[in-house]
Amino acid sequence: MASTQVKTILLAMGVTAFACSLIIFPEISFEASIRGLNMWWEIVFPSLLPFFIVSEMMIGLGVVNFIGVLLEPLMRPLFRVPGAGGFVWAMAMASGFPSGAKLAARLRQNGELSRIEAERLICFTNSSNPLFIFGAVSVGFFYNSHLGLLLAAAHYGGNFLVGLTMRFYGSKSEKKATAPASFSLAAAFSAMHKARSQDRRPIGKLMGDAVLSSIHTLLMIGGFIILFSVLNKILFHVHITSLLAAGAAKLLVFLDLPAGLSMPFIAGLFEITLGSQMVSQVQDVHLMEQVVVVSFILAFSGMSVHAQVASILADTDIRFRQFLFARFLHGIYAAGFAFFLWKPVYEQSFLPQNAPPAVPVFLYEKTIWEKLLLYLQQIGPVFTIAMLIAYLFFYVAARK
Repeated sequence: MASTQVKTILLAMGVTAFACSLIIFPEISFEASIRGLNMWWEIVFPSLLPFFIVSEMMIGLGVVNFIGVLLEPLMRPLFRVPGAGGFVWAMAMASGFPSGAKLAARLRQNGELSRIEAERLICFTNSSNPLFIFGAVSVGFFYNSHLGLLLAAAHYGGNFLVGLTMRFYGSKSEKKATAPASFSLAAAFSAMHKARSQDRRPIGKLMGDAVLSSIHTLLMIGGFIILFSVLNKILFHVHITSLLAAGAAKLLVFLDLPAGLSMPFIAGLFEITLGSQMVSQVQDVHLMEQVVVVSFILAFSGMSVHAQVASILADTDIRFRQFLFARFLHGIYAAGFAFFLWKPVYEQSFLPQNAPPAVPVFLYEKTIWEKLLLYLQQIGPVFTIAMLIAYLFFYVAARK
């Protein structure tokens, strides 16, 4: 039997088993679906959509070409990607996954990146946004706003090391690169004007296309979030998660980490929000050990994000396996950063003996990330519905 036939049979069996589990556990599946939907329309959609629309318009207006020329002397020697990769990197850090994959795929489709360069770029532009790290994980799960700085330093520092590591990927098959151009504003403006002249879409058409493309991508992301929320819950109830956790416990013990973190660790490999929350709820373990495991989970990103990225890359010739390898690498780097930065970044700055005097609860001032998270939860559903109505309007107009 050919390997493709075996793959087809296994996929068919897996999907059939999943469909049967939905019938057997309807209440559990419904609750998990609602949880995934709430996460999408309250947080993910309103936080990602503005970045997606703006980045699409910046590509159409040639701003990315302008930034690319300016950042070429930095990005080419460091990561062996064009200067436009700096735009992708910055937008991905600000908006979170899977923005890096979406923008890298867009630049590849425009011919601004080679396949090797695009594969390098997606490896280190997959990151969580600051809102999730500082707001959801640090404050929402651990009730400790001081952890945000440590988690962010480990996460983004690990991504930087992934970029430096992956610069060596594809060296043999790639042509010898020319020396990076020097900094030139004139050349940057020229590149921006040339890109805008080639696009030629009126600003109204450009904006409509940006909205359509962005919401289409976010609808796909929402589907994956709901799907993996259900899958994660069902795997837990059929005891597959506990079976995998038994193997993970041996690995954690070997790494001198508590075996009690194995179940949250496995859950986090499928879906980072649930995994991070479960890690924060484990009792009788040191906070540093929880932070190390959460750092790995955030860096690995979860199979839900992997599926989103694979779906985005399916329209291009960019291969997924390099991205998967980079996520394991990022997890190791981020966990290592969290361990080594624990004492200088957290213990010496934020432990009770070094912390400023406590203030009454009613005088406690929320951080900007807490305020933003609460604001999104309040206006997120209304914003999502409004933009879906706008999407239908632009879609109908485009079909005429």
